[in-house]
Amino acid sequence: MLLGKKRKLGRKIEEISVGEKLSITERIEDKDLLLYLGLTDDANPLYIQHDYASQTPFEKPIVPSIMLTGMVTSAISKYFPGPGSHVLGQEIEFPNPVYHYGKVELLFEIIEVNLPEHYIVLRIIGRNDKDETVVIGKVKVCPPHRLREIHSAALENF
Repeated sequence: MLLGKKRKLGRKIEEISVGEKLSITERIEDKDLLLYLGLTDDANPLYIQHDYASQTPFEKPIVPSIMLTGMVTSAISKYFPGPGSHVLGQEIEFPNPVYHYGKVELLFEIIEVNLPEHYIVLRIIGRNDKDETVVIGKVKVCPPHRLREIHSAALENF
């Protein structure tokens, strides 16, 4: 960040209403899985070994649930409510697996806006290519706070 540089922030809590919706679609590619597994040092054979996964009820490798959670939190940070948002809590379930190269459509709906405590609650439903529910839950989010102007104030971080 450059000092004095304007940052694009997401929407203010006062601009957000119950009932608003957002839909995004994500496709799981090899590069995404390899990045996740490399960053987390996660070598679960269910995620990467076809011979192991073929002997399980899943029959083939699946996408780690935390990657799906990452898609949810990324959409919150990027779009709904946007940059400057912070996830305060989440209750998410994964009733069906997502397979490699699968497509996930995530639908976000605002179901609560709490102005005094500065948070919103989003309901999340994710469906795969077969229209099966693969993600369902709620996420409590703090929308971006408006920042005070910096007028040559000393910043302790630098």
